[in-house]
Amino acid sequence: MTDTRPGRLPASGHRPGRPGPFFARDRGHHPPALWPDYKTSVARSPRQPLLSFENTLSEITGPLFSLRDLGPQDNDLLSNFATEGQPIGERMLLHGQVLDQNARPVPGVLIEIWQANAAGRYRHVNDGYRAPLDPAFGGCGRTVTDSEGRYFFRSIKPGAYPWPNATDSWRPAHVHFSIFGSGFAQRLITQAYFEGDPLIDRCPIAGSIPDPAARNMLVARLDMENSVPFDMLAWRFDIVLRGRRSTCFENRPEGN
Repeated sequence: MTDTRPGRLPASGHRPGRPGPFFARDRGHHPPALWPDYKTSVARSPRQPLLSFENTLSEITGPLFSLRDLGPQDNDLLSNFATEGQPIGERMLLHGQVLDQNARPVPGVLIEIWQANAAGRYRHVNDGYRAPLDPAFGGCGRTVTDSEGRYFFRSIKPGAYPWPNATDSWRPAHVHFSIFGSGFAQRLITQAYFEGDPLIDRCPIAGSIPDPAARNMLVARLDMENSVPFDMLAWRFDIVLRGRRSTCFENRPEGN
């Protein structure tokens, strides 16, 4: 899936550094909690200073995830819901690597994804978009990173869809990611867009990220080297957990 030859840089382009303290937070890297162009952030953003609580023992000591916890099709959205037939749409391989701030791989990370189908509709009771549901596509999957921090999913490239943020607002095609650490208190949430999508620059959610370089880190790159001939294109999305180079996470607007 990835090039692991000696001397090769990770696809993120970050050179591995020596172990040391965490990099300082760059608070201009992450989106503010309140972004008026994103309408629901007006109601959801905190009005008072945030409070910090100590974690309980159960929150920091488990669970630990392994491949033994997964079903054989958990990371294959082409087959993990269908009872017959195949999902409709552009087949894709979505893969990457989970890295720390020094570009070292992070093994044993549970990754869950959810997404709309090729028509832009979620299999959710509250999704009222008039696009059809796909009877062979559930839109959810999970996997655990291997010893080199790598993961992959087989799926359908999601479609764009309208949303009631403003007149004729459309969300770019995207896949939601949930990343778990070694305890329940260690959960990060983000989403991956797709290279070349013109709707990214029109999206107020993506636009809430002040740094264009940080916004660009949420874009999965077309990866022809790992595409499957006559079957599916590959897209690469690496996730950096902390530091100045961190991927932007929706539930950590203050930084990591």
